[in-house]
Amino acid sequence: MKDIKISEYTYILPDKKIAKYPLQDRDKSKLLLYKDNVISSEKFLNLSICLPQNSLLLMNNTKVIYARLNFKKITGAKIEIFCLNPYIPTEYNLAFEAKKSCEWECIVGNFKKWKNDRIFLEFKLLNKTYKLYAEKSGKLGDKQIIKFEWDEDLTFGEILSLVGQIPIPPYLKRESEETDKDRYQTVYSKFEGSVAAPTAGLHFTQQIFEQLKNKKIKTDEVTLHVGAGTFKPIKTNSVKDHNMHTEYFVVKKSTLINILNNLGSIISVGTTTLRTLESIYWLGVKLFHQIKNFEYIGQWECYELEAINVKLALNTIIDFLNKKEIEQIEAKTQIIIVPGYKFKIVDMLITNFHQPQSTLLLLVGAFIGDDWKKVYEYALQNEFRFLSYGDSSLLFKKS
Repeated sequence: MKDIKISEYTYILPDKKIAKYPLQDRDKSKLLLYKDNVISSEKFLNLSICLPQNSLLLMNNTKVIYARLNFKKITGAKIEIFCLNPYIPTEYNLAFEAKKSCEWECIVGNFKKWKNDRIFLEFKLLNKTYKLYAEKSGKLGDKQIIKFEWDEDLTFGEILSLVGQIPIPPYLKRESEETDKDRYQTVYSKFEGSVAAPTAGLHFTQQIFEQLKNKKIKTDEVTLHVGAGTFKPIKTNSVKDHNMHTEYFVVKKSTLINILNNLGSIISVGTTTLRTLESIYWLGVKLFHQIKNFEYIGQWECYELEAINVKLALNTIIDFLNKKEIEQIEAKTQIIIVPGYKFKIVDMLITNFHQPQSTLLLLVGAFIGDDWKKVYEYALQNEFRFLSYGDSSLLFKKS
């Protein structure tokens, strides 16, 4: 699997096929249906009729933060700081609640223009002027550690919401606009931490949820904070040389029990939810085998560990939580899902159409085999809109 050539997972994506803006109504997007090797078109509004009754649909309830901050030096040079992950404190909730100072792992635009000076940006709130300062604190790989400081009694989360910009994908080739603040969030987003939206969920509306409920399709949520690495194309010839990004996730005990009771009919809304659910299984495997550092799933671990029964893996985590008297499991995953991977939990996948030569396209290839080529050719020939603001697909796992 590590020797898979990324050149085998590409296709020609004309710029005109990329959706630069969302549709006026979320649920009016098109839905490509792939089931039993047959491809057809539907409307996302009719999602419930395409899903089996009494199944369990799981969503990623992460919320996109206003992660882009635009500073300007006295010389006039613009410095853009893109906040990726909290560094001090490391916990997301504590980082957003921080007052006076915090440190973040960041990507810095125009970094060469920023020497050792402290830069700041000004903003107003209720006719009062505030200043947010930034200075370099260190390096972490190819990222910068940036220390932020401010004098007033505001939390860092409040400051981001006041002066930050929503980080829409770079392939849209435009600045974020006011409408993106709403449309680049799912209607069920709750917990701040992502720098990219779990875009499969952007199509959902309350009307959709009512239809699912009427068909007795249960819903539940997980949290995975999506990192900027989701946009990172594979630039190496072989997949084994690609360094997968790491993301933080949380799953409640009640959700684990829900999954356990609905195995065989699990629907994942998006690749981030799928990566969370599959990572949960491998976390249970590591716990069962008493492997240290079980709360981290490495890039290739799932291809090296000795697999166990899915129910046993889930029950192992539930027993662990019961003994610790805690209600949720928190972990990090670097899992890369490529063709040849054997899915343990997810049976159906709702997902948008992904970039050529991306890890997400590899995941789709793992889920439905070589038919991904037919699916994408059908979408291109039938006026489907691609990428984050594009249309959707419902894929049934290829057995």
